[in-house]
Amino acid sequence: MKESEWLGYERTDGRKGIRNVLLVAYLVECAHHVCHEIASYYKDKEVQVIGFGGCYPNSHADKVMKQLCTHPNVGGVLLVSLGCESFNRFDLSKTIKESGRQVSTIVIQKDGGTRKAIAKGRTWIEETHLKLQNAPKVIMDIKDIVIGAICGGSDATSGISGNPAVGLTFDQLVQLNATAIFEETGEMIGFENHIASRAKTPGLAIELKKSIEKAARYYTIMGHASFAPGNADGGLSTIEEKSLGAYSKGGKSEIAGLLKPGDIPKNGGLYLLDIVPDGEPRFGFPNINDNSEISELMACGCHIILFVTGRGSVVGSAISPVIKICANPATYKRMEEDMDINAGKVITGDADLNMVSNEILNKIIETANGTQTASESLGHQEFVLSYKSFEPAGPSCLP
Repeated sequence: MKESEWLGYERTDGRKGIRNVLLVAYLVECAHHVCHEIASYYKDKEVQVIGFGGCYPNSHADKVMKQLCTHPNVGGVLLVSLGCESFNRFDLSKTIKESGRQVSTIVIQKDGGTRKAIAKGRTWIEETHLKLQNAPKVIMDIKDIVIGAICGGSDATSGISGNPAVGLTFDQLVQLNATAIFEETGEMIGFENHIASRAKTPGLAIELKKSIEKAARYYTIMGHASFAPGNADGGLSTIEEKSLGAYSKGGKSEIAGLLKPGDIPKNGGLYLLDIVPDGEPRFGFPNINDNSEISELMACGCHIILFVTGRGSVVGSAISPVIKICANPATYKRMEEDMDINAGKVITGDADLNMVSNEILNKIIETANGTQTASESLGHQEFVLSYKSFEPAGPSCLP
């Protein structure tokens, strides 16, 4: 194989995975503890917990759960139901089975309660883990990869070093026919026309502009912009100033489409993910924390997440490795164990943006080839999925 190639996991839908995770998925918060007890027994194996806590059905959660349980990094899924929740476990199980993955369902109320459900789950994990060890491998390269980008715990350095370096990396990925997805329309308010000017088609330009205008309207109604006290403590003054940095992580390439959570791009290129719900505000703040946005990026097929932080976020994620890019050199010095890339070298004059961008690209290839990221090695597997509502993306969104 070439240096830029690696062995991944072949999936029946034609996609390829860089991990072969076994998921234990709760279908209501009442089943969360049982999932945790099943998975915690296998800390040395790729057994991870995801789930949806709500009892009332939600089309967004249903779509995201289907996409995550059939994600290219996932080899099998154990569904854990309490038994009386509204989530359609039968439909989800059918979707997973049709994808060619291993799947089983435990219903706590039918299987004898907590202890018996945990024992049954662990037996299935043991048996399935052995089967996954023989999963077929296939050669992958950069064009097979989908990369997401997010920034969190931002400060005044994020838009100077970390985010622009990710933008340059995205430009490289697009040139190599990979797929790159950035988001946070609520943190691009004021950049509507800049985003629209990069659209592949006039129709897409209109949709991109509307997505940011929707975010501005949503936050106005909520009375709370996407701006935290920690951002101000880190030297940012307004959402407009924060938008300068958030916009830069999308690079300068042509934007090929506008996604909503769970939409999977069919071709390589650069895509914007709209995570702000459609319609009037119903379920509260749209990005309750960074991991809710990571779950939505993963639902669009992201194998790896690039996470820029200036203040110092420690979160990782289930399913897809998180590459932590630290924008602030002082933060990197304090929290080096949690970081993968020191983009703060741009600020100290020890590197330029192109050098850091190349370092990020090399880290992507290294991670895809099986090397653990800092958050993986520390055991971070955070996951959040909340209630939201979206209308299907129109034809202009994916021209």
